[in-house]
Amino acid sequence: VEMKQDVVVLLDSITRLARGYNSLQPGRGRTMSGGVEAKALLKPKKFFGAARNVEEGGSLTILATALVDTGSKMDQVIFEEFKGTGNMELHLDRALVEKRLYPAIHVQQSATRREDLLYHPEEWERVKVLRKAMAALPPIEAMEMLIGNLQATKTNAELLLAGLR
Repeated sequence: VEMKQDVVVLLDSITRLARGYNSLQPGRGRTMSGGVEAKALLKPKKFFGAARNVEEGGSLTILATALVDTGSKMDQVIFEEFKGTGNMELHLDRALVEKRLYPAIHVQQSATRREDLLYHPEEWERVKVLRKAMAALPPIEAMEMLIGNLQATKTNAELLLAGLR
């Protein structure tokens, strides 16, 4: 990164990293709900935040998974601590996997922060219409419709111009 090269780090998972640091804490500090020591999250947060600390270098992108719906209060606390720190959230849906619909993305729960900055204003208006139409459908139907429309068009611009059918 310092040599003006772009770097992508894949981390599976931020939850396990935080659990590991939590297990190393002596247990004398402030304990959050779920048994998470507050200090245990400092190093994982610093690592995850490194993507934002690069000036006059290449870009550093960190893609991290997080465990959710495990039944563990600790996992939920860790997820909530990191939830607002990323630029994008991509939620996978087990029901889509069970139907063998790929990518198994829950489009209604997935989002990019400041997504409007990625599009021309006219494109952004069409993206909002597309998302609104998909939000009105159950996740499986929304993904089936999106996949069908993606297969019927050659480019994203063509998809946005055609709208959902």
